[in-house]
Amino acid sequence: MTTKNPFLFSCHDLPRRAGEMREHELTFDDHEPIGVPLLMVPSDGAIYVDLRVEAVEQGVLATGEVSAEAIGECTRCLDPVTFDIDETFQELFHYEVDYRQKPKAKEIDVEDEDELLEMEGDFINLDGPIRDALVLNLPVNPLCSEDCEGLCTTCGVKWAELPDDHAHQAADIRWAGLGDWKGPNS
Repeated sequence: MTTKNPFLFSCHDLPRRAGEMREHELTFDDHEPIGVPLLMVPSDGAIYVDLRVEAVEQGVLATGEVSAEAIGECTRCLDPVTFDIDETFQELFHYEVDYRQKPKAKEIDVEDEDELLEMEGDFINLDGPIRDALVLNLPVNPLCSEDCEGLCTTCGVKWAELPDDHAHQAADIRWAGLGDWKGPNS
C-alpha cells in the first residue's frame, strides 16, 4: 500500500518558457510527523508555504518561505514547549530527461547526482526542501526558558518549585546495610 505524497506540487500551469513565474500560498495539514521525538511538527500541525515557481532553462526554480509550529518538551524539566519555525528554501527541479533522445550538448554539471532534483512529469516534490527547512532549524536541546534549572536529580521535582534550602542527605551506599543496626547496647 502506498500513501499519497502531500508535498507533490503540480507546475502544470507554469509555461516552460524561461522567465515565467507563478506564486502560490500552500497549507499542508495532513502529513507524517516531521522532526525528532523531542521536538516535531505533529502530523496534524499545519505547515504554511509561500511558494514562487519560476521557469528557467534547466527546469523549475522553487523558492519558498516555510512556517510551522513544532511541539515537544524541555530537555531540562520536561515541560511542554512550542517552537515557531520560519525558514526559506530555494531548489532547482530539473526537467525530466528523455533518455530515448540524443543527449544535448549542454550537460548538467553536478558534483553529486544524488543532489540533483528532477521533476516527475509536471510535478515537483517539495518534501525534501520543506523537511530540510523544518528539521535543520529545530534546536538540538529545546528549553522552556533560557534560565530553566531543570529537575532535582534525587527527588525529580522542578528546581523552580523547590525552596531555596532544598537538599538531600547524601547517603554512602557502603554503609547502607548498617542503616537499621541498633548497636550492641540497644
